[in-house]
Amino acid sequence: MDFKTKLDKAISKSSSLLCVGLDPDPQKLKKSESQFQFNKIIIEATAAFVCAYKPNIGFYEAVGLTGLEDLKNTIFFLKKNYPLIPVILDAKRADIGNTTLSLAEAIFDFYQADAVTANPYMGFDSLEPFLKRRDRGVIVLCHTSNPSSADFQELSVNGQPLYIKVAQKVVQWNKKYKNLLMVVGATNPTQIKRIRRVAGDMTFLVPGIGVQSGNLEKICQNGLLKNGRGLVISASRSIIYAQDPAMEAQNLKNEINKYRQG
Repeated sequence: MDFKTKLDKAISKSSSLLCVGLDPDPQKLKKSESQFQFNKIIIEATAAFVCAYKPNIGFYEAVGLTGLEDLKNTIFFLKKNYPLIPVILDAKRADIGNTTLSLAEAIFDFYQADAVTANPYMGFDSLEPFLKRRDRGVIVLCHTSNPSSADFQELSVNGQPLYIKVAQKVVQWNKKYKNLLMVVGATNPTQIKRIRRVAGDMTFLVPGIGVQSGNLEKICQNGLLKNGRGLVISASRSIIYAQDPAMEAQNLKNEINKYRQG
């Protein structure tokens, strides 16, 4: 089953557009608690309310080999116990073609992620090895949620902002490979409206809800498709560090669904 089909089925099964970011900060874990043990608790509490999980590789790399083992164990735990929920490895990778080939092998074969986030700055050849893995998803950064995103993403290129040029390229690439999505941050409701006009029915991964204070109502109004899909809305810290992660995930799922139906 390819990534887009798996994601679509997960959305139908869970009636949810919520993605939980599995980003355990080692400084916030209990003494002797591993990142995998922390993730396992979060997954078991929230699995009924999500359409995807998204571990960010940086939190695991920071710990060294132990962290990378915890990342692999987390993904394998999901594959074994929740095989219908796709895993997005948030790695923002891309490099010269030969290096990206190795990155694709690491992400898709070693870690067995269903999808990866990727950086388009180096152009098509830096992404092609990912794209050729047509059963996996490639989620290209278009407009991100961080405060300095406009430094480059808003630069004018022939009268259009750079992020629109990126969106146009992603749409073009997707006509051939059919496995692309885009990252559009939740702090950018105006931009998501413009990107939706370019992207048609393409799905957006939307980080920045929760701690980063993205406007959920406006994001849904500007980004949802008529069928109530087209967005995968990601939250991490607001859920994984909540007093009751299950309740927080369920509440966010329900809030998103309120806008899907309205």
